[in-house]
Amino acid sequence: MKKATLVLSDGRSFEGELIGSDGETTGEVCFNTGITGYQEILTDPSYCQQIVTMASPHIGNYGVNNQDKESDKVQVAGFILKEETITPSNWRSEDSIGRYLIRNNITGIKNVDTRAIVSHIRDKGAMNGIISSINHNQSALLEKLKKIPS
Repeated sequence: MKKATLVLSDGRSFEGELIGSDGETTGEVCFNTGITGYQEILTDPSYCQQIVTMASPHIGNYGVNNQDKESDKVQVAGFILKEETITPSNWRSEDSIGRYLIRNNITGIKNVDTRAIVSHIRDKGAMNGIISSINHNQSALLEKLKKIPS
């Protein structure tokens, strides 16, 4: 697995593994506490250009399909999750969450402590973040974040 780094605009950082497309993405980091509905969250226009942290620890259990979309495209800028289900189990499943993110050019991070991220955002307030699988230098990533409007 390829390494990925999440850096928040207040300097807090998290190390994990890449899920989705190799690259870098920025946006306001938010969270969702739903146990299901991750595909609807990814395609919901209300999450446009945000980096969504899923509070539920297992994402991808039932896969993805063409019927459960809220719009014609993935709206999020990035995706953060604890554990990815590699082999989904559902008769409606057409693909896994990881391949879905790659196909839609979304960079994400997995195998991070999403409870800590959710608590941090809840306590400190909304802030921007950057996910990178190509640069892991916290200072350089913070400099890029400073150029992103709040």
